[in-house]
Amino acid sequence: MLIHLASAADRADIETLLDAAFGKDRKARTAYRLRAGLSPLPELSFVVRDDNGRLVGSLQCWPLSLSGDGKVHALTLLGPVAVSPDLQRSGLGKMLMTKALGIADAGGHNALLLIGDADYYGKFGFVADATAGWQVPGPVDRARLLARVAAGRMLPATGTLGPMINPDVLAA
Repeated sequence: MLIHLASAADRADIETLLDAAFGKDRKARTAYRLRAGLSPLPELSFVVRDDNGRLVGSLQCWPLSLSGDGKVHALTLLGPVAVSPDLQRSGLGKMLMTKALGIADAGGHNALLLIGDADYYGKFGFVADATAGWQVPGPVDRARLLARVAAGRMLPATGTLGPMINPDVLAA
C-alpha cells in the first residue's frame, strides 16, 4: 500500500472512512469547530488505498491560528488520522504520521496541533505542555490537546485557537 496526496476525488471515501473509524457523531467534536469553513491543506493531506482500491487510511491537516500576545500565529492542525477498523494496529497510522511530519517539517510547518492520545502521539513529539493556556471553541480534554513546536519557535502561553481565515494578519 502506498500513500498518495488526497484529492477532491477522495472526499466521499474519506468521509466514509471517518464515519467507520470515529462514528457518525464525530462532527460534534471540538476539532470540527477548529477547522470550520476550511479546506484541508493539499500538501499535507494523504490517503492510502489497498490493492482493490478501497480507501483504508487518511490523514488531513488544516490551517489554524492562535491569537495571543496581541498577534496571530499560524499553526497546523493535524488530523483526523483515520485507519479502517480492520487494519488498525497494522502500522498504517504510523506510516501516515511519518509521511505528514516529514513534509510538514520540510515545508516550514513548525507548529502543529492535534487532539489525541498522548501515549500514541507523544512518540512523534506531541505534548500537552504548551497548550494549557490555549482556549478552544468547545470542550476538550486538556491532556489530549497536544502540540509539536520546533525548537526556537515561540508561541504565547495563552491565546485562542481557531481556523486560519486571513493569513495576511500573521505575526512576523
